[in-house]
Amino acid sequence: MPSAAYAQYGEDRKAHRGGRILTTTLLPARRSEETAAGSRWPLSGDYRQVLADLALIFFAVLDVWLYGLWLEADPITDLPPVENYQLWLNWLAVGALVLRRRFPFLTLVLTIPGFFVGWSQLAAMIALYTVARRYLGGWQTGLAAALVWLCRFVAWPFQELIDRPASGHFHSAIYGFLVSGLPIAIGLLVHARQELSDRIRELAESRERERVLHAHAIRADERAKLAREMHDVVSHQVSLIAMQAGALRMAVVDAEHKQVAGTIRTLSTRTLDELRTLVSVLRTTDDTQPGLDELSDLAADAGFEVTVQLKGPVEDLPAPVSGAVYRTVQEALTNIRKHAVGASATVFIDAQYDDNVLVEVRNTAASSPSSSLPSGGHGLVGLRERATLLGGEFSAGPTEDGGFLVTASFPRERVITD
Repeated sequence: MPSAAYAQYGEDRKAHRGGRILTTTLLPARRSEETAAGSRWPLSGDYRQVLADLALIFFAVLDVWLYGLWLEADPITDLPPVENYQLWLNWLAVGALVLRRRFPFLTLVLTIPGFFVGWSQLAAMIALYTVARRYLGGWQTGLAAALVWLCRFVAWPFQELIDRPASGHFHSAIYGFLVSGLPIAIGLLVHARQELSDRIRELAESRERERVLHAHAIRADERAKLAREMHDVVSHQVSLIAMQAGALRMAVVDAEHKQVAGTIRTLSTRTLDELRTLVSVLRTTDDTQPGLDELSDLAADAGFEVTVQLKGPVEDLPAPVSGAVYRTVQEALTNIRKHAVGASATVFIDAQYDDNVLVEVRNTAASSPSSSLPSGGHGLVGLRERATLLGGEFSAGPTEDGGFLVTASFPRERVITD
């Protein structure tokens, strides 16, 4: 629906009944192109329009052909014989129906001579319906109806009109109103049906937007509650751990115990910083994500040697893809800092890799044993889920030289999977 919105993983992500809601920015409802253009049907329609056109042209041809055979088999003695120009004008009226979707009023004008001097009444009625469908309430519809009525009321040749009694004039006038009024009535009915369908579609889109907005409000409340709990409970406890570790480091005399206390304090401080960053992200409601333009700052703040290599137009990447690349590099560098003390890293990003964006973060072997606490491995799981949501791939594992390699690829065109 047009109520699609964009979020972290792409602007085509839809809200669903369960799981994570990624919709944040709602787009206004839009009416169908046919209604917005005043039912100006395109030259190339779908198969239903083509079948409808063929059916109407077939019946118009059948009307002219059968009436012509009738006149040849049982000519009316009161009328002059059928002339060639009458036949040509009849077939011109039928052939003009091919143009009715693009040029409805011109088609009506081309059917008038055949109806006036001949018998292409059905072709003129079809053209009048198209004019009424397109120019509802316009002067074109009124003029077209008047022309069709005159063709039905005025007889050809004119001598028949002169010799017609008054009852015949009233009879022709009544049938003229029926011939010109029926196509307009059908056009009004079809237009009302289209308007009703558009209103129902807009109502469904409005309800969808309201549902997504409600889900977004609930998510924002849950995020704010989670941020408060993390700040008030977890952050407080981690701060106490860091303070106690600092006091222990100052109190003990043994060098090994001092090192252990210092490690605990360092890890607690880093955890507290990351926790504060996470809390700030949870409190943010606009889902604004960093991109590759902030990659240099990320490498500078890593705390160890990081070499960044960029290839291709990385600045032209869509925001969700750019944010996914940034988060992948961020998580990989964080893991290197935790688990590979003294190692150096190389970040390679290729924006021209087989229509995909390739990300590689490789680090050397650690120069000293890691003193960090065990990791739950949720960071790599989150990166794999992020790549899957974008239709990409992710892999991570040790290298032969004792280092570690994180590889991810993301399509430049976002492919959202359910």
